[in-house]
Amino acid sequence: MELRQLRYFVAVAEELHFGRAAERLMIVQSSVSQQLGRLERELGVVLFERSPRSVRLTEAGAAFLPAAKKVLAAERRARTSVAEFLTPPTVLRIGTSRGMGERLERLLVALKRHAPGVKVELTSAALGQRLRKVSEHEWDAAFLRGEVAAPEGVRQIPVWHDELVVALPADHPSATDRCVDLAQLAELPLYLTNRLNNALLDDLVLTACAKAGFEPVFGPEQISIQDTLAALGAGAAGWTVLYAPHARLLRSSRVAFLPVCTPGVLALPTVLAVRDNAMERLEPLLAACRDVALGDRTA
Repeated sequence: MELRQLRYFVAVAEELHFGRAAERLMIVQSSVSQQLGRLERELGVVLFERSPRSVRLTEAGAAFLPAAKKVLAAERRARTSVAEFLTPPTVLRIGTSRGMGERLERLLVALKRHAPGVKVELTSAALGQRLRKVSEHEWDAAFLRGEVAAPEGVRQIPVWHDELVVALPADHPSATDRCVDLAQLAELPLYLTNRLNNALLDDLVLTACAKAGFEPVFGPEQISIQDTLAALGAGAAGWTVLYAPHARLLRSSRVAFLPVCTPGVLALPTVLAVRDNAMERLEPLLAACRDVALGDRTA
């Protein structure tokens, strides 16, 4: 019997739905079903009555649920009890978010000041994977855009706000302006990534368009920002958005990057996801984040 199997069992028991439990756990539904099947075989009982329309606890499942919760609570207490004795890390494993641009470089420089002997390992992954890896102690921390539903024991600390800019072909009439009014883009196709990749950003852009009085016309689904910028630079009609720090690294004579004329209409907070019991241990990283945010305000 594994602790993760107990976590999956409790999630399904509370949601009474395998799909919702999988979303809550930030894993695929097949993994939940597979692990619960193994748990049932090991225990020799059926824990759930499954039908195409419903999931219910069996009598055995209902009896097992309080015991499973007690085991998970004991695990959390055990981890918390030793957190204060953890020595400062010699390696920090950090998950990164797309488009951090020069902020990531500034963060690493600041971290070197606060913890000169610490080696940093940076890895990129999808949002759900970042949260799971922090929750399961594979990573020490991860950057996210916007606060989202997180596994139990994972805290999200706002560190700074990121403005997005609009990318347009350089020959568009608005390309030489100081800022762009989104209403001027109503007739142009909007290039966005699949919603599953970044629902928060999609919602932010669509809400901004609605406030500007139009519903955007969608172009082909964005595979990568580099491909989209190449298409715009080659003369394709359309527009997209990207984070301002990322845009500053992708300057092009064929693409114009413009802020929106209404400040704050396209902005998302960046948060650092960490485990509750690792706050003290990660103070050098948090201090480096504060340095970066202070640099933004004084720039």
